[in-house]
Amino acid sequence: MRRSAVRTFVAALATAAVVAAGVALSTTNASAATGGVTGYATQNGGTTGGAGGQTVKATTGTQIHAALCNRASSSTPIIIQVEGTINHGNTTAVSGDSCSTAASVIELKQISNVTIIGVGGGAVFDQIGIHIREASNIIIQNVTVKNVKKSGSPISNGGDAIGMEAGVRNVWVDHTTLEASGGEAEGYDGLFDMKNDTKYVTLSYSILRNSERGGLVGSSETDLTNSFITYHHNLYQNLNSRVPLLRGGTAHVYNNHYVGIVESGINSRAGGKAKVDNNYFEDSKDVLGTFYTSERGTWQTSGNILDNVTWSSEGTDNYPAGPSMPSTTTVSIPYSFALDNASCVPSIVSQTAGANKGLQVSDGSCSVQTPSQNPTNPTTSPTTGPSPTNPPAGNNLSVGAGADGSSKADGTSYGNVLDGNMSTYWSPSGTTGRVSVKWSSAKTVDTVVIKAASGSTIGSWQLVNNDNGAVLASGSGAGTITFASTTLSKINFVITSSTSTPKIAEFETYA
Repeated sequence: MRRSAVRTFVAALATAAVVAAGVALSTTNASAATGGVTGYATQNGGTTGGAGGQTVKATTGTQIHAALCNRASSSTPIIIQVEGTINHGNTTAVSGDSCSTAASVIELKQISNVTIIGVGGGAVFDQIGIHIREASNIIIQNVTVKNVKKSGSPISNGGDAIGMEAGVRNVWVDHTTLEASGGEAEGYDGLFDMKNDTKYVTLSYSILRNSERGGLVGSSETDLTNSFITYHHNLYQNLNSRVPLLRGGTAHVYNNHYVGIVESGINSRAGGKAKVDNNYFEDSKDVLGTFYTSERGTWQTSGNILDNVTWSSEGTDNYPAGPSMPSTTTVSIPYSFALDNASCVPSIVSQTAGANKGLQVSDGSCSVQTPSQNPTNPTTSPTTGPSPTNPPAGNNLSVGAGADGSSKADGTSYGNVLDGNMSTYWSPSGTTGRVSVKWSSAKTVDTVVIKAASGSTIGSWQLVNNDNGAVLASGSGAGTITFASTTLSKINFVITSSTSTPKIAEFETYA
């Protein structure tokens, strides 16, 4: 099939954007349950993501960034449950000491110990990519990332659905759907790219489809510092090449289903070493070899099935492994793994791979298993807003306290939220910001009352313990907020989204 025909075909498969969910957040203390991290992501100390940290629910890209920025530090564990559509319109940069974010991209930069997981009705990152840079111990699970462009409009993340670069370590991407609607001529680039010293990564139970480029390991023949990548139980469908392109380094590729690979498949080059076990290659061309370079790589093969696979002739810069795909090296794998027989791989992968499949996994005997815990159904319901009635009894602890916050609008003051006067107020300099109440000695608090000035509305917010970064509650609107009794010296009210500039007249605290 000619490339132009493939472009026409995959462009026809583009789907409409999912309607964004409401801006509500929730918090629990549950960790993301999974079938367990696998592959090279288990090495180098392992990959746990945000396990043990606070869990926050987000429905916008801005809220994802805010959750990262509101942590006590850039390494404080956090699990971000995402539901709805994340896009350019709801993703802005958020500032903070524990993050380095940017607009129009989900930025996981200079951070660690983070899990992003789709829940409920699903999480779709529509035309907006996930960028992992100078980061470690990251889990991305149960999300769809689609139609990310490097040219045209809108652009994001250099055209990569998920891209990693610059000293990245220990990333597990699991049960995701990564897709485009064409190739470079239509503005798209790679679906799953690694470069500039990225190591210990696993891609499992995921779908990569409808693009020219699946993904690369190394951006050029001189970028050979990337290694130790596992790809298993993934569906590669309607792709031209790079499944993956391996420049240097070591990759373990097992139990994947390849369908409709047009030009070249696993491309081991520039000294790359690929262990290729029990994969099912179907209706594809040149599924293994060294292509487009004279700098050759090697491979070790076993148990693979070739179903209607065609091979080109060897020539300059073209060294296909077929038709029998004999091994040219040996690769030692440091972790344990269970291989499904290649004959059942299409069935297993169709049941398990991709987002919104219930995080089902294979047990290595051609059977599907459901994890004992299901993070797509969190035990704590979303907090949609505080109660506007039933004001608390007792003394308002904010009286006599101090206040500070992020940049304030002209003519407003932080202290106005403590003065008991509804005609004075604090406003951020834009539609998002933070105002805090603080004490010289710790206070025990279990209730906050937020009062908006007349005519003002408040969008989504988080109530944060400034002492440790824990999110105490979240939701939208003004009113009475209750939470587990907490002893702290400073409490933050963080507004993460609003349709207009909010005005906080009073920030009351009670025990």
